[in-house]
Amino acid sequence: GGNVYFKVKHENDTLFLQIKDEGIGINEAEQSQLFDRFFRAKNVGLREGSGLGLSIVKKCIEVIGGKIDFKSKVNKGTEFFLEIPAKK
Repeated sequence: GGNVYFKVKHENDTLFLQIKDEGIGINEAEQSQLFDRFFRAKNVGLREGSGLGLSIVKKCIEVIGGKIDFKSKVNKGTEFFLEIPAKK
């Protein structure tokens, strides 16, 4: 029910993406597992999902030579940062 923000910038042959939500956030103790296959944080409750999405995204980004990172706080939301090689 919250907002999602999306920013894109192209600079020096790199595409920078920033995706931020105002969702439930990810507990700090579980953040190291976020990109693991089938991992679902304990606070997701009955929300649907298999725990594969972020694992697949991370692998795809790495295959093309990019990077993905995030920061998150419980009850404040999560923000993802992606760098993707992109020549003009």
